[in-house]
Amino acid sequence: MQKKPAPQALIFDVFGTCVDWRRSIAQTVTEVLPEVDAFAFADAWRGEYDPAMARIRAGNRGYVALDVLHLENLLRVAEQFGVTLEDAESLNSAWERLMPWPDVLPGLEKMAETALIAPCSNGSIALMARMARHVGLPWHAILGAELAQNYKPHPSVYLASCAALQLDPSEVVMVAAHNGDLHAARGAGLATAFVPRPVEHGPKQTTDLHAEGDWDYLAPDFVALAEML
Repeated sequence: MQKKPAPQALIFDVFGTCVDWRRSIAQTVTEVLPEVDAFAFADAWRGEYDPAMARIRAGNRGYVALDVLHLENLLRVAEQFGVTLEDAESLNSAWERLMPWPDVLPGLEKMAETALIAPCSNGSIALMARMARHVGLPWHAILGAELAQNYKPHPSVYLASCAALQLDPSEVVMVAAHNGDLHAARGAGLATAFVPRPVEHGPKQTTDLHAEGDWDYLAPDFVALAEML
């Protein structure tokens, strides 16, 4: 079997793939709003994520950074839960302090030895930079939605990230725990790697438990992916 050529760069989905957003957000919610079900609040907040971006992808709203959408969504969810936020901006900044899955840092450090690594996230550059500083994510660059002024899975996001690295999409691997992300990346010409996160949405998760495409790489975690590369 012929070995695949080593990629020149790997770009990563972040929320869910690299970091455990649900547990991290719930922990902060517990501290700020002890009277609510923290995981239910985190799930509701995240539930507003895709609808907010969809309005921009559809052209019904101009591009705004995810930080703005997160804050708008937070205020909407707080109203649904009947709680008053004394400092919504502070709680909103919890997205900058999400903790990585245990395999992420050692895996990224190994991958960074042989390829460029960068987030290709819907998060803003500021959000990704502060998160990287907080937990030590060793990115070589920060790419993603803000470069394209649009949101994944729009193909422009993947293509803008490749262009920023001056690489052909075929030389870049998109790494994600979400099959939809990988379908879109493959459609834009990128190679693909699936790393499952079966508890991203909690113990009753029913989506993205398995690969739903013939992805170029299938790995149980980032360390195993680094070894494959």
